[in-house]
Amino acid sequence: MASLLCNARIQLTDTLEQMQQGTLMRKVKSKSWKKQRYFKLQEDCMTIWYQSKRTGKTESAFSISDVETVREGHQSEVLQSVAEEFPPERCFTIVFYGRRGNLDLVAGSAEEAQCWVQGLRQLIEVATTMDQREKIDQWIRDWFQKADKDKDGRMNFKEVQRLLKMMNVDMNEDHALRLFQDADKSESGTLEGEEFVLFYKALTQREEVLSLFREYSEDGKKLTLLELVDFLREEQLEDEGTEELAMELIDKYEPSETARARHVLSADGFLMYLCSPEGSIFNPQHQGLWQDMSQPLCHYFISSSHNTYLIEDQIRGHSSIEGYIRALKRGCRCLEVDCWDGPNGEPMVYHGHTFTSKIPFREVVSTLGKYAFKTSDYPVILSLENHCSMEQQEVLAQQLKDILGEQLLTTTIDGHVPTQLPSPEELKHKILLKGKKIGRLEDTLDGPGDEAPEVSDDDNGAEAEEERRRAKKDKETLAQALSDFVIYCKNVPFRGFQEARSHSRPSEISSLSEAKARKLIRDEGNEFVRHNAWQLTRIYPSGMRTDSSNYSPQEMWNVGCQIVALNFQTAGMEMDLCDGLFSQNGRCGYVLKPPFMRDKETFFNPSDPRSWEGPGPITLTIQVISGQQLPKVANSKEGAIIDPLVRVEIYGVPADQAHQETKYIENNGFNPCWDETLQFQLHVPELALVRFVVEDYDKTSRNDFVGQFTLAFANIKPGYRHIHLLSKDGTSIPPSSLFVHICITEPPGPEQD
Repeated sequence: MASLLCNARIQLTDTLEQMQQGTLMRKVKSKSWKKQRYFKLQEDCMTIWYQSKRTGKTESAFSISDVETVREGHQSEVLQSVAEEFPPERCFTIVFYGRRGNLDLVAGSAEEAQCWVQGLRQLIEVATTMDQREKIDQWIRDWFQKADKDKDGRMNFKEVQRLLKMMNVDMNEDHALRLFQDADKSESGTLEGEEFVLFYKALTQREEVLSLFREYSEDGKKLTLLELVDFLREEQLEDEGTEELAMELIDKYEPSETARARHVLSADGFLMYLCSPEGSIFNPQHQGLWQDMSQPLCHYFISSSHNTYLIEDQIRGHSSIEGYIRALKRGCRCLEVDCWDGPNGEPMVYHGHTFTSKIPFREVVSTLGKYAFKTSDYPVILSLENHCSMEQQEVLAQQLKDILGEQLLTTTIDGHVPTQLPSPEELKHKILLKGKKIGRLEDTLDGPGDEAPEVSDDDNGAEAEEERRRAKKDKETLAQALSDFVIYCKNVPFRGFQEARSHSRPSEISSLSEAKARKLIRDEGNEFVRHNAWQLTRIYPSGMRTDSSNYSPQEMWNVGCQIVALNFQTAGMEMDLCDGLFSQNGRCGYVLKPPFMRDKETFFNPSDPRSWEGPGPITLTIQVISGQQLPKVANSKEGAIIDPLVRVEIYGVPADQAHQETKYIENNGFNPCWDETLQFQLHVPELALVRFVVEDYDKTSRNDFVGQFTLAFANIKPGYRHIHLLSKDGTSIPPSSLFVHICITEPPGPEQD
């Protein structure tokens, strides 16, 4: 049974054996909640169970693949709160993917803590580097463990039937029994180890992939190198270095050494390739940094978060530095900090006039300093909502300077007044402060003076007077030290595109509520696009969204708004779009806008088809072929099996917004086949995002969400592709996938004479 239970790549070290014997540790939820739990690594080396010391009842289990990282010492707010009671060398935090809360633990000794920290890190390394076959094998092991009720490492037919239900399969009993008997080579009436794997393989036979394989294979048993090249050229539209690519794919995905040596691909190898990153719908060349990063900051969409400190809603939610860590790890590059006066002269961060909890500003800045550039080297903009008194503003400035040091941008990159914003490349590893500023940037660079700003020739008298008045008012409410740190992102009220253009200061930025932005999009769409070609605009959610819900960012991106701030803590379609857009370009948090949105004199208006300069609509044809191992719906009834359907949604300019769906398949979340074709016309493909959603059909109430995957149209690879589904939280749920065929048809070019 061992071959089935333990991942082949895991070497059983003393550390792992100690973890398998189990350890008594304290689970800490707060200063007053610290309870002893018995933690144990299971035989499969991929699951950890823990049980109450008092009742002996197993409380919970989690899989290593759910764990993102392990932090040592007092690196969470909960463990900081008990720092005086427990030394850092006995403490560690298990951080999960998605929105699941951390697990804070205190071991009995430093040695026990180290054993778990090192062991977990070893196992996380294995989990994150698994290929598709290993993920599927792991998935089988997980299910086997769950279904093997008496833990004897064997499974009788009754247990197998229960397992099928758990795995989302509703199978005819005779058919299941036939597969069971075929796999039971030892004729013992039970399946163990390799027999179970055989049974599973028979169950997951992919007919749709086999028939595609046979189309290109002359003998139906293998693809020769040339046959594979034909498939890659004709179906996958790979046109450069196709022979080298074919050789690489055989070396990488063919399981049989003999076949590899003969440069041929078996049906197993062909399926492995289709399920691999090279067979994914996401163009692998766009996974890394592939865009020009030397253009002005305003030429990029920038991943931006609203109320970053909240991890729940805006009225009673919990403020936490975890909000900042999670956002930064997701590639977020613009964070919001709401600062208020705190006790003992210490400024605090929280949502003012509400019951949200509070965190010291100092902790937020320390977290920023530590995590700002772990996921991306490009600049972070700190959007400061400053409600502090003059005294505590001085403290804010001092803490920013002391904690961030060199990371904080304190002057322009060349010492001159900018005629355009610098690029992400020029601002690498820099933190920019966005906030109010006394007077103009010119004044700071020329040395601070109390004089009113000079009236230049192009300023008319009234405007200059207004500027003087504003500078004087700011001086009364804003600490000079804090003002001096605001360089490229000076907050100014928005008074119309005309006034902005007549001042034309690229280092100024206006923040607009979603409602105000929508009105401008409707009334002055083209002016908005032109404005965003040279200046930054930030959009934030309406104050009515007390539940931290989000607006759709797409309409704001359609006019080139760069800083479209969303509540990262709230899952849903809006965050899927955000993750989808920013999943490209090395997840660096910056995506270059299309050329027609970077031109100050552009005619583009998302609502006016006459302003689009493309050759005509592109046709996107998607054949939704099949689904694989779809997850069950959360909180579904015992034994319930889903009736899945696939909906494809297009987000883009108003004329491109569309959705279509397949019919639903009854009682099959395991290997449903739809084989339906959906077709869309895209007029401005450069702005389009495509979202694939799987739902469980329900005729009496709303369909339940099963999984989704969203990406920019620009990142789609045509041909036969797998779409690896994500959960509501945006985390992967291997091995759940959709199998599709994608065809992109350009409009015919102008006729040649």
